[in-house]
Amino acid sequence: MNTTGDFSWLGRALAWARRLSRAAVWVGGALTLLSVALICADVLARRLLGVSMGGADELSGYAFAISVSWALAFTALERANVRVDVLYQRLPLRVAAVADWLALVALGVFAVVLCWYAAQVALASWEMRSSANTPLGTPLVLPQALWAAGLLWFVIVLALMLLRASLALVTGDLALFRAVCGIKSAVEEAGEEAAAGERLVQAELAAAAQKGPQP
Repeated sequence: MNTTGDFSWLGRALAWARRLSRAAVWVGGALTLLSVALICADVLARRLLGVSMGGADELSGYAFAISVSWALAFTALERANVRVDVLYQRLPLRVAAVADWLALVALGVFAVVLCWYAAQVALASWEMRSSANTPLGTPLVLPQALWAAGLLWFVIVLALMLLRASLALVTGDLALFRAVCGIKSAVEEAGEEAAAGERLVQAELAAAAQKGPQP
């Protein structure tokens, strides 16, 4: 039986999840920038005009919580989460693979518990029609539901990753396994940095070409 072919849908699902997670990160970054702009405007208004726009700190708190929860899935897919690898580098490949699998399972369990309680908080706010004790009076279910939805997406992505990694581990495809949930090697990190530098240089060259020759 061709396991790779039979479960090729997993690879497509993870690719789709990566695209959606990347878009969520961009949206979260935009929310963060808008929060910074709002706080700056509020500080300037207080300093120069002696008035407060109101709600800047409240809205920035909501934006931060939502952007963080939606960024977790992309962090996991990119294997950018912090892990201590002092002993990991000295382990045999198969033992290290088992450690990676156990780490992914532990992360998944933690994510499920966190998502469950987040959903309970949002549900309680919905049932009690709770609103923030602030001048804005924001219905709490709105930011809490978006926050919980980000955690739910994190759980879904982790489930796809765990299924893909488990199949790769069972079939002995350690290269695929490491690509899904292994710790990035120094070579991979150096390659990503080099690619980022190359994109930056190309962007600068393109900008310089658009300006044309200087007189």
